[in-house]
Amino acid sequence: MSNTRPLIVIGGATAVGKSKLAIELAKQINGEIISADSIQVYRYMDIGTAKPTKEEMNEIKHHMVDVVDPDEDFSVAVYQKICKECISCVIKSGKIPILVGGTGFYINSVIYDNEFSEETINLDYRHGLYECAKEKGNEYLHDMLTKIDPESAVQVHFNNVKRVVRAIEFFNTTGIKISEHNAVERSRSFAYDVKFFIANMNREKLYSKINKRVDQMLGDGLLEEVRGLLAMGYTSNLTSMQGIGYKELIPYINGEVSLEDAASKLKQNTRHYAKRQLTWFRNQTEAIWFDTGERNIEEIVNEQKRILEEGI
Repeated sequence: MSNTRPLIVIGGATAVGKSKLAIELAKQINGEIISADSIQVYRYMDIGTAKPTKEEMNEIKHHMVDVVDPDEDFSVAVYQKICKECISCVIKSGKIPILVGGTGFYINSVIYDNEFSEETINLDYRHGLYECAKEKGNEYLHDMLTKIDPESAVQVHFNNVKRVVRAIEFFNTTGIKISEHNAVERSRSFAYDVKFFIANMNREKLYSKINKRVDQMLGDGLLEEVRGLLAMGYTSNLTSMQGIGYKELIPYINGEVSLEDAASKLKQNTRHYAKRQLTWFRNQTEAIWFDTGERNIEEIVNEQKRILEEGI
């Protein structure tokens, strides 16, 4: 990669194997990993976010993990600012930054160097929208978005409350549809010498892997992790606690549903999220796809190294 600002991106749906792929590539090319996950930024939220283990993070340096406490406000603008600083530090140290994750909005903010203004942020209004969703339901909130920005409403599922809230908040504070704003931002050129890889696998295999992963998380103590967060005072209305893996278990802890129903809902929501992620990644025309379900990690990494060396 000839540019003085190289950046490798490894994206893909949840449970597809991005982290393992990135860690192996980092070992091979002297890289460091920068997380592009909207929940891994929170401390104490480890099992539900599938954070790399301490051993993995010691082996390869990871950035943008455990950045803030669960009750701190964290936006894509804050993410972008800190992430760009991380990338600069990694490059200055003579290593290759590898941006890894499934939060497309975060990835785009970095590779296109999107502009964010404080004028687009209204925390009081944002919290009011979250309360509205809690009282009247996610579909009610989504109907609000449909009235002001139908294009965004088509692209965002009503259960993706965070993005629905962000789109309504953006329009309320700027008078501009976020779909129009995003179209302008997408027309930008890459801010780095980006090589974009996407990990993928057969949909049936992915969904099976997701179901098994949820069972593994529960076996590893996810329920105790959620209980611990609540005991620390992190309430269910926080943006962090609305993350998949946390919001589904709180009703069980409150005695409202059975553990079986909570686990089933968690699997369902994770599968739906993976489907939305895949839809987003399919629109990344510059990306090169790899099937992690059919090929082993070593084989994929060797091909990625060849692509990077040949600059294609």
